[in-house]
Amino acid sequence: MQRVIDLNHPDYTKKATVYLNPEKPVRAAVLYFHGGGLLYGEREDLPKAHIEAFTGAGLAVIAFDYPLAPAADLDTILSDVRASAKCYIEYPEIFGLDSLPYFLWGRSAGAYLALMIAASEDLPTPPAGILSYYGYGFLTDRWDTTPSPYYAGLPQVSKDAFDAVPQTVHADGPMATHYSLYVYARQTGAWRRLIYKGRDKFFYLNDSLRNVTALPAPLFAAHAIADPDVPFAEFTALCNQFNPERFVAAGNVHDFDRETDTPAAKDVLKKSLAFVDSCLNA
Repeated sequence: MQRVIDLNHPDYTKKATVYLNPEKPVRAAVLYFHGGGLLYGEREDLPKAHIEAFTGAGLAVIAFDYPLAPAADLDTILSDVRASAKCYIEYPEIFGLDSLPYFLWGRSAGAYLALMIAASEDLPTPPAGILSYYGYGFLTDRWDTTPSPYYAGLPQVSKDAFDAVPQTVHADGPMATHYSLYVYARQTGAWRRLIYKGRDKFFYLNDSLRNVTALPAPLFAAHAIADPDVPFAEFTALCNQFNPERFVAAGNVHDFDRETDTPAAKDVLKKSLAFVDSCLNA
């Protein structure tokens, strides 16, 4: 069962999609944030296999919109994601749910957002656990501010691509219209400048995990060993800092779970649900 909730945001059209299996009692909620480098992406990007696995295990998945850069800066995005989590914690009835334990789950940039709002300790109730699929938070070796060899191998994108997307704050960033923005950002090394306008010193201090010594909940971290987009060093840094439950996929595909019939995709879902069970049973 899938239901779309209008969250009535004053600045942009903001919605959440709730996924449930009506035949399963709901044990917990999973608050999901999509990837896309904060420049593109849509809340309903989860593969059907992921939705069926989580809802079949008695979990409600709530996928949230959030505003995209560069129309929204990083502080605005993080504030919005934090507000989404607070909305569920304080008003679960909006989503047709009772007050239940909840998990934060993000893929790529969504994992960064989930990690950052968890680390802020500004949520009324901490999550029961955090799931990071190929996430980041340490920005190792300045990969976010230098041209990416992988994206340099793609056809060159002009800055004119930004003229083709809405200039006002918005959350809907389809691949067809918005992916070129991210390619441009990575080809030129301009990515951080497009999401953050402040000084490096304050970015690392306030908007990275470098000064975070502990998270408020257990962490599950998954990454492909030869990820061409988010360096494996980000996974290593997460492991060194927070000692998560770890999943390493072979290969060189960033979102390795996208093709859901692969052994890695099936296994990461199995391990993720085992992690959720361990957190709920702790």
